[in-house]
Amino acid sequence: MSDNLTDLPGVGPSTAEKLVEAGYIDFMKIATATVGELTDIEGISEKAAAKMIMGARDLCDLGFKSGIDLLKQRSTVWKLSTSSSELDSVLGGGLESQSVTEFAGVFGSGKTQIMHQSCVNLQNPEFLFYDEEAVSKGEVAQPKAVYIDTEGTFRPERIMQMAEHAGIDGQTVLDNTFVARAYNSDMQMLFAEKIEDLIQEGNNIKLVVIDSLTSTFRNEYTGRGKLAERQQKLGRHMATLNKLADLFNCVVLVTNQVSAKPDAFFGMAEQAIGGHIVGHAATFRFFVRKGKGDKRVAKLYDSPHLPDAEAIFRITEKGIQD
Repeated sequence: MSDNLTDLPGVGPSTAEKLVEAGYIDFMKIATATVGELTDIEGISEKAAAKMIMGARDLCDLGFKSGIDLLKQRSTVWKLSTSSSELDSVLGGGLESQSVTEFAGVFGSGKTQIMHQSCVNLQNPEFLFYDEEAVSKGEVAQPKAVYIDTEGTFRPERIMQMAEHAGIDGQTVLDNTFVARAYNSDMQMLFAEKIEDLIQEGNNIKLVVIDSLTSTFRNEYTGRGKLAERQQKLGRHMATLNKLADLFNCVVLVTNQVSAKPDAFFGMAEQAIGGHIVGHAATFRFFVRKGKGDKRVAKLYDSPHLPDAEAIFRITEKGIQD
């Protein structure tokens, strides 16, 4: 247990044990929980949950920060290369940590290839923030990735192929990539929540991939009658991903499906699934489409500080290339 949970108001040894069993192993996890989430644990009332959350927030010193404090936090942001200099340029240097980046597009547009390439590049010190010598000495833990696969598209053979062409040991990439196959939205959400457990166990998780974000939700919640429930669950899932990105300074990537916009006379003819929930929760949003031959076009259309722009890259046997 990272913190002594019995320091919280109204929490005795038995309640602390229940909290740990439910995954609430430290003050920060409780401080960022909702009353509803804690009352799902047997024996915890709404009043007790509210007291625990407020007590944890006091102990975590959660509150307003100055702009200078946030600037210091932003100074720890690092970038992971996509292997395309043009795409990296559009992103201001690469895929950004402390952020959720969404790649939406039709089947075969190359979204999953970007996800695979990112897992490979995480092990390439040329593209990264870490010191290879410090890793080898054990001063810094080897960075690892989590890949939550909802459509059965993760291919270790493709990882090996990309790694070989990048001059990286493919076995190392696979050893440092945790893969989970999610068959429904509940499994998908659970796996995302379990990532924090992996980190607490000493794994230096620096990349989280969800491929794809909305397919399970889309399959299970059909019709307008279930739309509100679907969006509520999706919102909780996105909150978990944003929390991981912020608290652990990791890159979070999600792929997304698209649907047609029948009323679109101008602009994009497709829209990403998930509506405003995903739109507001994702930091950077891309549409990826096929070009001629092996070319793909990625259009950045939503970012807090970068202008809309397009990047052309190629998908070859070697992986993502200019």
